[in-house]
Amino acid sequence: AIRPNAKATVDELRAEGIEHVVMLTGDNRPTADAVARQTGVDEVRAELLPDDKVRAIEELVHAYGAVAMTGDGVNDAPAMALATLGIAMGAAGTDAAIETADIALMGDDLSRLPWLMRHSRRTLAVIKQNIVASLTVKAVFVVLAFSGHASLWAAIAADTGMALLVVLNSLRLLSTRAIKRIT
Repeated sequence: AIRPNAKATVDELRAEGIEHVVMLTGDNRPTADAVARQTGVDEVRAELLPDDKVRAIEELVHAYGAVAMTGDGVNDAPAMALATLGIAMGAAGTDAAIETADIALMGDDLSRLPWLMRHSRRTLAVIKQNIVASLTVKAVFVVLAFSGHASLWAAIAADTGMALLVVLNSLRLLSTRAIKRIT
């Protein structure tokens, strides 16, 4: 049975910028086509063995560049290893899938994928903020030190203070208010 939120999840993924959704499955063609019609999947490749999934991922990487694959079984692990980003569904996933994946979601709820995309973008934004702020403070203190307006101790204090600010800025990612806002 198709999960009740499957179509909404595919729609949310599209809203997050996913251009092409492909279902790779070992299920038979009629079942796979029916699921694709009901969920809005763009392309279906059915009756696949693990090697077929690997070939499919190779083709998709060649066609689209970056490819994310979500899976939960031993049959998915080789293809996930080949994808740009492998996402294992942890609760239902096998050890092989979890070990191979870049990310392991601890539930088996596909509706977490759009949240994962939003949270990943937010994480990258915070990382960029931290890098820019740290390099800016370091550059300012290099200039001040060479011009004689700052001592080594002031530079050390600024560097330590910046390290604390980077940690505090990163802790914003744990904010439940921000997590609720992006889910």
